[in-house]
Amino acid sequence: MINTVTRLEMIFTHSGGGRVTVPVQDPREDLTGEEVEQVMQEIIERGVFEAAGADLVAIQSARIVTREVEPIELISEQE
Repeated sequence: MINTVTRLEMIFTHSGGGRVTVPVQDPREDLTGEEVEQVMQEIIERGVFEAAGADLVAIQSARIVTREVEPIELISEQE
């Protein structure tokens, strides 16, 4: 059986210059760019996350990622 998995990926820049992706599983289907940007700004302002000891300092981008996952039945699972 194929399972569809959807997640919101919020991508930030941290104070060390690298990228950090914060995923949210099963986001609302009617999310707007404005809502996502407001939440991302709040995450930065409140210092909710850090990566490798570095604070998130800027919004880089956001995207919705949808994957189809189809498990493969292995012979050893049938025994």
